[in-house]
Amino acid sequence: MVRGFVQKALQRLGYLVHVRADSRQAIEFGQAHDGPLHAIVTDVVLPDMNGREMAAHVRQDHPEAKVLFMSGYTDDAIVRHGVLEPGTWFLQKPFTADRLARKLREVFTT
Repeated sequence: MVRGFVQKALQRLGYLVHVRADSRQAIEFGQAHDGPLHAIVTDVVLPDMNGREMAAHVRQDHPEAKVLFMSGYTDDAIVRHGVLEPGTWFLQKPFTADRLARKLREVFTT
């Protein structure tokens, strides 16, 4: 449900969104994609690997991609348990489409 919400919200804002069902598909997409990837929006917790690992794999082929992580856990809990580095772009769930838009603008302007 969150993936669909994020996809629709970003498309309404004019972003071209490439959605993949899992980490492996996202990595394969990144390897095959010729153009730039401006952003990776991913959950911290994924079924087959964590979002940080997946983003690192994709960024091997697309170092220009900025990464926005989201989670139902607080950013403090995520950092405290070593899942993400301090200062990583993070959006706590639940969030609105407006909050997502503001956070993504922050990611692009920082």
